[in-house]
Amino acid sequence: MAEEIKLLKGNEALALSAIRSGTDGYFGYPITPQSEVLETLTAEHPWDTTGMVVLQAESEVAAINMVYGGAGCGKRVMTSSSSPGMSLKQEGVSYLAGAELPCLLVNVMRGGPGLGTIQPSQADYFQTVKGGGHGDYRLITLAPNSVQEMADFVPLGFELAFKYRNPAIILADGIIGQMMEKVRLPEFTPRRTEDEIREQCPWATLGRKGKRAPNIVTSLELESSVMEHNNERFQAKYKLIEENEVRVELTQTEDADYVLVAFGSSSRICQKAVELAREEGLRIGLLRPITLWPFPKKEIDALCSHVKGFLVPELNAGQMVEDVRLIVNGRVPVEHYGRMGGMLFSPNEILDNLKKLLINK
Repeated sequence: MAEEIKLLKGNEALALSAIRSGTDGYFGYPITPQSEVLETLTAEHPWDTTGMVVLQAESEVAAINMVYGGAGCGKRVMTSSSSPGMSLKQEGVSYLAGAELPCLLVNVMRGGPGLGTIQPSQADYFQTVKGGGHGDYRLITLAPNSVQEMADFVPLGFELAFKYRNPAIILADGIIGQMMEKVRLPEFTPRRTEDEIREQCPWATLGRKGKRAPNIVTSLELESSVMEHNNERFQAKYKLIEENEVRVELTQTEDADYVLVAFGSSSRICQKAVELAREEGLRIGLLRPITLWPFPKKEIDALCSHVKGFLVPELNAGQMVEDVRLIVNGRVPVEHYGRMGGMLFSPNEILDNLKKLLINK
């Protein structure tokens, strides 16, 4: 079917993209501000058209374990939630990473800690890129800054998850989930047949055929030396992902004296701040990490050769700024400006704080 252009919320675009991306199953639980994902999927009745399973689980814990079961069969399965719900899923996420099961997770962030607020936040950065569950694992993390990217990152997330046999996550926030924009939906990708899954995922538990040994999906290994070998293999895979899958957007950084580093909705606000600064004759640029992990270390490192400083605007108390500081390593100043609790900053606020913290300091 041909591509369609529609006016959609971010959550709605993600749901419709999931149906069109050959998704086998969605398991979730309603929580603001991402409830439209489940609502849109149920309204579309994809089980009647593509055969996609859509199930409201009894809890977030149940949902992530349903994802584990579907992923173990080599199916394209996904779940979505918001911040408190993602906290409940963390043990299952660690299990998925330890069992090397590809799947797609979605977190539409809201303010915390605790139940917090239903308003937007970016305070789940640490949880997502540092490993919210236990063990040395990583999640391939895509950070959309538009409704279009909410749709585009569903097939991309599945592609990367299956390429590396690793969970991938779309880390959005309440602004991106709730805002409306025109979206070009992807063409339909048919769900794979069982034979295709067997060919593409020889590790999957679809039942034995022929003389192959049983496939065992587990993250448990009681022999310490074997578990260490597994972890060494994981780290080698993560290094490969870091070498090959960094995605970043640079805006007017070639001649910039100062660079804003922002992701998601904050980067949209920073785009306007760059325009305002340029109108004043200030040479300001913007670096937007599209992948929060792997993080664009080389790109930030390269900018240190000519910029005078970095400002990292985030809707949190200061999280991604720590990774920027690690890369810069004291060569130039790195400052943070944030709002919390669902409060947003304006382009003028960012520009004013850039002047206060860096330019006029």
